Amino acid sequence: MRLAFVDLETTGGSPIEDRITEVGIIEVDLDEPARPVREWSALVNPDAPIPPFIETLTGITNAMVADAPRFEELADDILARLDGRLFIAHNARFDHGFLKNAFRRLDRPFRPPVLCTVRLSRKLYPGYARHNLDTLIERHRLVVDMRHRALGDARLLWQLWQRFHDALPADRIVTAIDQLTARPSLPRHLDPDVLDTLPKTAGVYLFHGEPTDEEKTRCVEEPRPLYVGKAKNLRQRVMAHFTGDHLSVREMEISQQMTRLEWIETGGGTQHDLGALLTEATLVKRRMPAYNRQLRRSEDVCAWRLVVDRARGRWKLALARPDDLFFAQDPDLHGPFATPRQAGVALRAIADAHGLCPALLKLDKAHPGKPCFSHQVRRCRGACIGLETVAEHTERLKQALASTAIVPWPFDGAIAFREGRSFHVVDGWAYLGMADSIGAARRLSITTPLFDQDVYRLLVRRIDTMEVVRLT
Repeated sequence: MRLAFVDLETTGGSPIEDRITEVGIIEVDLDEPARPVREWSALVNPDAPIPPFIETLTGITNAMVADAPRFEELADDILARLDGRLFIAHNARFDHGFLKNAFRRLDRPFRPPVLCTVRLSRKLYPGYARHNLDTLIERHRLVVDMRHRALGDARLLWQLWQRFHDALPADRIVTAIDQLTARPSLPRHLDPDVLDTLPKTAGVYLFHGEPTDEEKTRCVEEPRPLYVGKAKNLRQRVMAHFTGDHLSVREMEISQQMTRLEWIETGGGTQHDLGALLTEATLVKRRMPAYNRQLRRSEDVCAWRLVVDRARGRWKLALARPDDLFFAQDPDLHGPFATPRQAGVALRAIADAHGLCPALLKLDKAHPGKPCFSHQVRRCRGACIGLETVAEHTERLKQALASTAIVPWPFDGAIAFREGRSFHVVDGWAYLGMADSIGAARRLSITTPLFDQDVYRLLVRRIDTMEVVRLT
């Protein structure tokens, strides 16, 4: 194994705004007896002032770096020393992040395999609560030389590595390293740098592919939607797709076709994802991605409505559609169902369970004066032949349907609920979108709502517990 223990000193804690002032690298090749360990360090002119606090902490002053080479002058040497090696650092996100941004400013790629010794220590010694470098120095009795200087701290990491191997079985350490350095199998057409910008908040992600040949003949040049998903932690969820793409034929197909990644933060932290659920349900219907099996748009959504048959003086059932003007406010609706066929199947199951007559419910043909088939097999109580009155049958029908009643929209118009920094706008069990202010939410509320069965199922049990703002 070829190793590189790395430490940096910087002008501050932001890899984007601050700059590197010193680089220390220890190259380790244990299979090269002549020179198994090589040390290198260099001061770097950051082209920015070093704050007094940092000068005091590291001992690196503005005068010391005034004549030092700039990062671009050291870039080739640094890359050569790290090439083909496992990049090892304490709190590696810090050191790797600074170098990645420094190379990005030079338009040069930087993608070494990375191992964080904080995470390695936690994995090897889970019984300890603290794993900062000062604690590990004391715990493992490391010899300190030039603390808070790049090469001195890199030497501490090399010592720590040796202590781990002196104290623990080699196979245990190898297993831990393999687990911590497992890299996702990224789609070959996807820019790896895009993954570094993925947030850890709740949201929705979209995988896109190139337009198909058929779409190109129709002059469709927009990316083809492959998959839409939701997440409480976008970064974690998206990375999970790629680490597991060999476990599923579908994941492999998506990975092979994917050329672009897009995401939408929905305002919530990792404990909140209702906005993500609503956004996902809406986007799947709008974009119709190839690999989403659920939440697809259906033009056949319907519900049973109890209406009065004035000619016969009794109640009857009729199918209602979401484009009915008062669908979301109607207290006499039952469902919803994805298709009329599903509505019929559900009604027949209710009839069988409650001894209702399929003939009176128009599920079977009625023959005047003759019992329906369900009565012959003792499922119908005989309303078809007068063993119970139509009024009694209707009352039992209403009781049987009670558990399937659609809750009418409980507000006079649109409402918004807050999740993190965002407002989510809903009206008539339809999700109208996300806004960053109440004013923007009110502008969204003028959209004509159309009942959405997925939004209804997501909200109906939660709406009474939510803090909402009325927008109309």
